[in-house]
Amino acid sequence: MQEADAIKLFKCLADKSRLQILKSLMQEDMYVERLAGRLALTPATISFHLKKLEEAGAVSSRKEQYYTMYSIRQEVFSARMIDIIREQSSDADAQAQREEEYRRKVIATFFEYGKLKAIPAQRKKECICLEEIASHFELRRQYDEKEVNAIISEIFDDYCTIRRDMISEGIFSREGRTYTRVK
Repeated sequence: MQEADAIKLFKCLADKSRLQILKSLMQEDMYVERLAGRLALTPATISFHLKKLEEAGAVSSRKEQYYTMYSIRQEVFSARMIDIIREQSSDADAQAQREEEYRRKVIATFFEYGKLKAIPAQRKKECICLEEIASHFELRRQYDEKEVNAIISEIFDDYCTIRRDMISEGIFSREGRTYTRVK
């Protein structure tokens, strides 16, 4: 189910009368007047709600003699919620662009001439800065502590804090005096 269809369906289901109509249609296909009698609503109200349900793809209609019969679309309701949530968002590219702009803004704020001016107080901003520092290291290559200190000290004087924070954030792993960039 596409994201736009899911949103339309969820908005449509946020109404007690529509849920009652769907519950009745789960038992059997019905026409407007029968639903109106069963739910104690006017035929006009039932028609209004059925139109909304049909637009959302929750019900379908067909002609039978003089009546328009409505039935629930089982396939719509057999979709699992987790599958709907996992569906790729239509604005995923826009989200990624906003995140990249935010990242660039943080780097521009906290770095000057390739040096870190200060460690950000906010964890999200600090992680961005740590990832920027980590870009000076090769992925999965082992470094001894002196190499790590030398590279970090070119970027920020307090290399011990940066090194410790990179380990705690899972950017580096450490075995004895050997460090490896893992992400």
